This record gives sequence, structure tokens and C-alpha cells, in this order.
Amino acid sequence: MSKQGLHIPDLNIQDLMIPNWPAPANVKAIQTTRLGGFSSAPYHTLNLGDHVQDNPLVVAKNRQLLSNYLPSEPVWLNQVHGVDVIDAAKASCIQNADASYTRQPEVVCVTMTADCLPVLLCDVQGTAVAAIHAGWRSLCDGVIEATVKKMGLTPQDLMAWLGPAIGPNAFEVGGEVRAAFIAKDAQSVIAFTQKGDKWLADLYTIAKQRLDNSGITQVYGGGECTYSDAEKYFSFRRDGVTGRMASLIWLSA
Repeated sequence: MSKQGLHIPDLNIQDLMIPNWPAPANVKAIQTTRLGGFSSAPYHTLNLGDHVQDNPLVVAKNRQLLSNYLPSEPVWLNQVHGVDVIDAAKASCIQNADASYTRQPEVVCVTMTADCLPVLLCDVQGTAVAAIHAGWRSLCDGVIEATVKKMGLTPQDLMAWLGPAIGPNAFEVGGEVRAAFIAKDAQSVIAFTQKGDKWLADLYTIAKQRLDNSGITQVYGGGECTYSDAEKYFSFRRDGVTGRMASLIWLSA
């Protein structure tokens, strides 16, 4: 029996991560890695993205593996690096959005990443959950703030878990990216370190700043680097053509 009382059956998926945070017992969450699926290189092996030119039948097989751990089919999104947030329980088809939330039990919110930062949210009462795709564009434009607003809960009652993303020693960006963040929030200047004519950006620090600005001080996770751990994680910045991992959260019945 793993953290949160989630039973992991004996399947081919070997390396699921269970977020280590003090979420209520009825809040369930899973973070996949690249391990345990059926995809061939360069998507090897647990690619869950159906938009990266992998064999769609193999992607479906990988998603079927994942379904053994879930109460229902995840509400997959067409992520567009924006700030739109949907109610997963009311979603139709695959909507353009970069975050989803729900108050309904057994509705699975999900975000897919391969360097972008996945952020999971829940409240201390266990009444709502959310999954956020925080790439630099959506993070800069306020996808975290938009999700907190949509959830409609007291921010101080929320907690966050930061999943694996490209780390601060690997995420090299141009000056225009740094300027965009500073224009939105001057304190983000501390999240950038100069490297020649480029900058190294710390998505974890920026996310924590945005969460804190929203009133969320209980923040867990962070510190993993998708770029530097090729064995465990997909990384678009490292490999270009690659798979996608999933961060999933739901309320148990």
C-alpha cells in the first residue's frame, strides 16, 4: 500500500510517483514517468501523448495501462500554453485549455508535460482538485492565478504539489522571456541567472512566487529536473521528438 492508501496493482508500469504531500485521504494523485509502457524510441516507453507522432495504437495501450490505476478516463486537454481553465466534470470532447478542476468525485483532472511544470492543487477539506499545465508562457500569463480563481475557494485552504519539470540549471531562455516575467511581477527577477547572453530560468521559484501571491503557502514537491534525468523523464528541450508524462488528480468516492 502506497502513500494516500492508493493500491498499485502488479502491472508493467514500474515507476509511478505518488506525490508526497499532506493531502486529505480522499484526494488521490499520480505522476507518471517515461518508464513502464510499450512505445518504441524516441517515445520509449510510457508515452501518454497522442499528439507527438507516436503510434496511436501504442499510445492507447499505454493509456489503458494507466487506466488500471484510475477511477475513470482522464479528462485529456488540448494544451495550448494559455490560461483557460475548464470544469473537468463538464468538459466536452478534448477542449483547448491548460488547466482543469473538479469538485465531483472520480473525475480525473490531468496535465501532460515534458519539461513544462505540472502543478496539482487541492483544498484541505478535500472538496476540490485541479491540474495545471504551467509552461513558461502560461505561467507568465497567470494560469495558476486563473485556476485558483476558478476553484472559488479560500486560497489559504489550498495546497500545491509541483511535479517534475526542467530545472533551473537547464532551462535556458532569452532576455525577452525574463523581461516578460519581470513585467508581470518584479520579484521574479530572482528566478533568473545570467549565462552569457542568455538566462537560466527557475520555473519552480516563479511558480512558488505566483502561488504565494495567490495566498497559497502550502507548497510541496519541486526539485526534479526532466532535462537532466533522461532515464526517468521525457524532455522536449533535451530530445525534441519525445513522449509526454501525465500528472493526474481526483477525488475518491
